Amino acid sequence: MASGESQQAQQNWRYCGVQVKLWREEARVSRQALAEEAGYDYEYVKSMECGRRRPTLRLLQVADQMCGARGKLVAAHEFLKPERFLSYAEDYVRYESEAISLGSYQPLHIPGLLQTEETVRALLNAYLPPLDDETIEERVAGRLERQALLDRRTRAFSFVIGEAALRNPVGGPEPHRRQLLRLVEAGEARNVTIQALPFVGAGPGVDGPFVLLETAEHELLVYEEGHETGRLYADPDKVSAIVQRHAMILRQALSPEESARFISKLAEEL
Repeated sequence: MASGESQQAQQNWRYCGVQVKLWREEARVSRQALAEEAGYDYEYVKSMECGRRRPTLRLLQVADQMCGARGKLVAAHEFLKPERFLSYAEDYVRYESEAISLGSYQPLHIPGLLQTEETVRALLNAYLPPLDDETIEERVAGRLERQALLDRRTRAFSFVIGEAALRNPVGGPEPHRRQLLRLVEAGEARNVTIQALPFVGAGPGVDGPFVLLETAEHELLVYEEGHETGRLYADPDKVSAIVQRHAMILRQALSPEESARFISKLAEEL
């Protein structure tokens, strides 16, 4: 569910989009003319005017000039900052920042807390539907800032990463080599454990990614994320199932020392 902040952001989008439309219609500027001048297609401008997309600074600047708004439309940009995190992940990010321990399993992606900036940018640039430049910059900054959590030495972090993620050269061979070396380096910290899960056939690892969080009150939470949804829950039965899967995955994974050698070897092969 979107947080109150996300709902407010979407309301701001809609209000700003309506203002663009009202100014445009009063100035007798067609949507097509605005789209062509701004370098967007008609449907993209329509989606911004209807509040389905965040109005971009480029659109506001062009609309302001074409409609004679004298800065009134451009002024709205300050209230339209893109979200740093997907709305359904915001609750998770808050719990993540306060957790005393975190256990992550990712079969297909390098975990966000361990991604290099090159990896972050490659993933965001490939996101569909495409993101505008400002949103990409905000989300890059948000993801990199989250990584400061690893410096809190009194908090424990455990990452199991699937072989598919370790072999997939996101961003190209050289950026991926740097990503792999980043994993080896991060695993040297006393509060960070990184393990590789080789291809093992059938097992709990094929059921998808998850994160186990332990709060300061020693409550266990599970976060699972799909393409367009994220679930954070504390139901004892569901949490127990994930704890059991996590335990089996840890048993099947290489030891931290073996994992460091395995990842280093993959980096050398690039």
